[in-house]
Amino acid sequence: MKSIASFIVVIACFLLSNLLLSQTVSDSRATKETKALFQNLWKLQTEKTIFGQQDALAYGVGWKEEKGAQSIKSDLYLVTGEQPGIYGWDIAHLELDSSKNIDGVPFSRMKEYIREGYRRGSVITLSWHARNPLTGGSAWDTTPGSLSSILPGGSKHERYKLWLDKAALFLKDLKGKDGEPIPILFRPFHELTGNWFWWCQNVCSPDEFKACWQFTVHYLREKKGLHQLLFVYNTAQFKTEASFLERYPGDAYVDLLSFDQYQYGIDTWSSPQFVSTVQQQLKILSSISSQKKKPQALAETGLESVADPNWWTGSLMHALASYPVAYVVVWRNHGFMKSTGKMHYYGPYPGQISVPDFLDFTKSPRIILENGTRKNSLYQ
Repeated sequence: MKSIASFIVVIACFLLSNLLLSQTVSDSRATKETKALFQNLWKLQTEKTIFGQQDALAYGVGWKEEKGAQSIKSDLYLVTGEQPGIYGWDIAHLELDSSKNIDGVPFSRMKEYIREGYRRGSVITLSWHARNPLTGGSAWDTTPGSLSSILPGGSKHERYKLWLDKAALFLKDLKGKDGEPIPILFRPFHELTGNWFWWCQNVCSPDEFKACWQFTVHYLREKKGLHQLLFVYNTAQFKTEASFLERYPGDAYVDLLSFDQYQYGIDTWSSPQFVSTVQQQLKILSSISSQKKKPQALAETGLESVADPNWWTGSLMHALASYPVAYVVVWRNHGFMKSTGKMHYYGPYPGQISVPDFLDFTKSPRIILENGTRKNSLYQ
């Protein structure tokens, strides 16, 4: 009863916020579809949570789309008969002029996946595990000074602008059937409060991070003319409003608030810890979201190999239960990985042990997939 009462209070606060102050995107020149998506995500999160997955259409456990194949499937579709309501993709290696992204997805095909998802009414989110601009190493190369090198006046600033130029060309080619730019939830510099990427808190100062974010937004908007982007501020761990906002670049540069949180293991400690951590973070984020009138999301989550048959309703739904969440995305279904010698997937596939529970999860009136996003006409 206590959790139900808490949920009612939080929802009431969000509904009151909707009445007292209208929500607007950070870009005054955003396209009408982009404005509509932002406003609909804000309104929808009080009742619904969109569920999606990374790389869902490109491959799954035991299959990979063949070159030139036009059939659209996903592990989620094979299990439920319905596609994700939000698709996650990553544009890493675009900066290298590679034909494929960091996970081997051809960029040309990724564009088609994005267009198809948008045409069916789903949401598109992009992350960018960009290479280290200072050293040429991977995104996980945490050489100090890497982020500061791309700031105006930095040794790699011109290189970074060239990378943004390449990203802009990719984004400009994403258009709907009437030629309108496809709205994108762009999530750069994700998990910024971690310590594993070259842009994380352990290798740059708050002021440096803010300046980098602000430059990126300004360049894509003003220099490249992209007005279909909703910028997603994304952290990893945080325990207070102050820690979440320490590197926040300002309301004029952010549209959505989010964090990533995974469950590690299925022992008696892991699941309760995951649930309590997510609930604590959502409580903090709900307060910030209500103040700033920006939707909130769990941008990445999951339990690798979903070894708990009741994880969806027993852990994830329980973690979300008391708070508005616009969307939640689980990571990709790669399948067997030679590099680790084990299975690597975060969503169910036919025959997987958690399928019955996942079907119960998706039957909840709160969770919507692609049929739900299409019904809610998020771009209108």
